Amino acid sequence: QVQLIESGGGLVQAGGSLRLSCAASGMTIRGSTMGWFRQAPGKEREFVAGISASGANTRYGASVKGRFTISRDNTENTVYLQMNSLTPEDTAVYYCNALLNWVSTQERHNWGQGTQVTVSS
Repeated sequence: QVQLIESGGGLVQAGGSLRLSCAASGMTIRGSTMGWFRQAPGKEREFVAGISASGANTRYGASVKGRFTISRDNTENTVYLQMNSLTPEDTAVYYCNALLNWVSTQERHNWGQGTQVTVSS
């Protein structure tokens, strides 16, 4: 059974940084496009960032472009999200998942518990 375990969230002041991790078990991320998503209270889950299987290509949602960086370590079976210049609008539960393919934002597996990020003003 595939499990995606997100960690690294917390409370941070506006302008601060956090680094999220997503450890996968029951699957190997090698060969998979991976992505980060977030869901704020009362809002739908939104795509944040994606990274190709090789790690050579990345793409970002408009609201985080230039501030967030997605990366991966296939040997550790882990995906990361470095978040800089955080604003209160970034407050949400953050999730990772494998994507169907590079051009898709459709998730492939069940969602994990996510990790809460709260940015204070």
